[in-house]
Amino acid sequence: MTITASAVSLTVDDVAASSSFLTTHFGFREEMTADGFASLARDDAGMNVIFLRRGLASMPADQRDDHAAGVILAFVVDDLEAELARLQAEGVVITMPLTVEEWGERAFQVRDPNGVIVQLVDWNGAVDG
Repeated sequence: MTITASAVSLTVDDVAASSSFLTTHFGFREEMTADGFASLARDDAGMNVIFLRRGLASMPADQRDDHAAGVILAFVVDDLEAELARLQAEGVVITMPLTVEEWGERAFQVRDPNGVIVQLVDWNGAVDG
């Protein structure tokens, strides 16, 4: 098997709102859009983020009404503090403050208009062990 690309698909109520959130605050661009669908990319992300509208008839019946829940869309960044300050300046509500875990992960979270959790993370706080 050869994997040529990766994507995560999230089912939300308002595709345009989630798409706008990632393009405005996280530098993604829309590569493809249609009614109830948007595929977003960044050259440095290593994957596409796809938003699908809940109830979309083209989805399998057992998935149509699911909502992106229990999923964290995490992005590793170079300067976590700078990203935190930037998002705060843009008026984005920080839903989990900057946290340092004992294994060295540092992260904070925001939520998009559909409740999708976006986490920015770095490993700069890694401790020897």
